[in-house]
Amino acid sequence: MRVNLTVNGRSQQADDVWEGESLLYVLRERLGLPGSKNACEQGECGSCTVRLDGVPVCACLVAAGQAEGRDVVTVEGLATGGDDSTELSTVQQAFTDAGAVQCGFCTPGLLVAADDLIKHNPDPSDADIREALSGNLCRCTGYETILDAVRLAAARAGEAG
Repeated sequence: MRVNLTVNGRSQQADDVWEGESLLYVLRERLGLPGSKNACEQGECGSCTVRLDGVPVCACLVAAGQAEGRDVVTVEGLATGGDDSTELSTVQQAFTDAGAVQCGFCTPGLLVAADDLIKHNPDPSDADIREALSGNLCRCTGYETILDAVRLAAARAGEAG
């Protein structure tokens, strides 16, 4: 089957998609966007989190056909200029500055979740941050630097207006 969708603001088309193929597979293997990670394939770790029509979802749990005609934003799409940009978004830069990136496997999902949180709640409490990131597992950082990064991103976003 053919799947037509908008990814990071661009119309995309994936051909010969198998009925059971996940959105994650289509993004990584068919559309060449490897940012979303394939870790658990069960929706437990959050490494593959993307926004589907503005809602964070685990791309490993979404059948590719369910994305037909819909809008997807991946971690690559968070960059200021989109997929091809090297200019990081506020959230991406804050994660770098706070040292919240270690092995990097969980980072794409955390970035998408944190970006979504700040879009909907520009001044999140620690409880808000923990709730927003609760679907994302990290085995390296102990989470404190991740919380620092989200706080920093929210503060910078607030300063930018």
